[in-house]
Amino acid sequence: MNFIQKINTRLLVAILPLIITACKKDNQGQSGVLTQQSTITVENVLKSQPLVESGTFQGSGSPALILPGQSTSIQFSAAKGEAISFATMYGWSNDLFFAPANPGIQVYDSSGNPIEGDVSSQIKLWDNGTRINQKPGANVTHPGAVDVKNITEVNGTDAQGNSYLAASKLVKATLKYNGNSVFTLTLQNTSGGTANETPLSPGVWAVSYIVGGNLQSPNPLYTAGQPTANGLTNIAEAGDNAPLSGYIKGITGIFTPLSPVLVVIYNGIENPIYKTSEADRGQGLTPLAQKGNADTLAAYLKGKPGIKAVYVLPAPNTKILLPVIGNQPGGVVSQQLSISQGDRIAIATMYGFSNDWFFATTGDGVDATQKGDISGSIQLYDDGSAINQFPGAGITQFNLAGTPLKESQPITAVPNPNAFTTLPSVPNIIKVTLK
Repeated sequence: MNFIQKINTRLLVAILPLIITACKKDNQGQSGVLTQQSTITVENVLKSQPLVESGTFQGSGSPALILPGQSTSIQFSAAKGEAISFATMYGWSNDLFFAPANPGIQVYDSSGNPIEGDVSSQIKLWDNGTRINQKPGANVTHPGAVDVKNITEVNGTDAQGNSYLAASKLVKATLKYNGNSVFTLTLQNTSGGTANETPLSPGVWAVSYIVGGNLQSPNPLYTAGQPTANGLTNIAEAGDNAPLSGYIKGITGIFTPLSPVLVVIYNGIENPIYKTSEADRGQGLTPLAQKGNADTLAAYLKGKPGIKAVYVLPAPNTKILLPVIGNQPGGVVSQQLSISQGDRIAIATMYGFSNDWFFATTGDGVDATQKGDISGSIQLYDDGSAINQFPGAGITQFNLAGTPLKESQPITAVPNPNAFTTLPSVPNIIKVTLK
């Protein structure tokens, strides 16, 4: 080895530690702590349903008919703009049924005041279109001759010239408001002694979600001018409500958007968003839980001791993360994060169709350096700052044009089933991943 080679070798040995140190510093934060990049992704993976509630009704006897002079009641919840629809057979006919015109009986006026009293005028008599109509009465032969027509309203006379009183003279419908968005609809058979005396069959009822002012199922049980479907024929021809009940049960469930997602990176402190069994801290969680507004809490947390970064993630275009609707995928948001060993992550987002429920990471959040699906660390909580109503059917729910009614309770996990309904498991509503 010549002199020049010896010098170069000595220089390389001398500067090698400096090169390594410089490379390490490129991946360190200002405090000298090694940092790494991660991406958090939050998705609304809920397979939504169009009906918020549905059920069946019947008489008290055996068979369970509603005879002239008898009545039956339906209890349900509804938000402004939502309506209740039902269907029951005109028993002494071949294929006629009673139902309100779509989308159903409105239960609030334009100002959001609950409607009470006689709403019989909204009930109509319909021809299912699957049988030739005989003269209505106890002597009708079932099932009768086949017909192939669309559903049409019977207004005075049917296609065969048989006469009928107005539906409101045969079935009386009365609404009663029970408070807290809960109603009772009573149906009374008033056909006794008329030319159209008839029993009423067991029936079905349904209430559709309203989203952005539009009902998800504006024709929940039938569509005038279209062929009968989904088991309605069984009611109209034979008073059998089981097939249609099965159908509507399958499309009844949960629909909720998620609000813009709050993401907090912190170190050396407790979960900065909330703590169970304690009241809301008054730092901005209430606007998030009641209205989906994370900005207040985000502004409060930024710069506080132990807080390293705060993000609010709105979905593109819609801002809210919509659920899966038909073949349309649910909303998704992502954020790149710079994290270090010891960092924790906590998130929060509103269960949109509630009074003050929010999803959040449990306990002291999650290790920010882990990778994969962390949905199992998410729980649904009740902020305790607003009186609860049926999710998706509450007149005071902010995202359904309402004003939450205040209460003061500690933050608690929402039980499942809860006082109103049974929810899918949390990972079937919200998915959170770290990559």
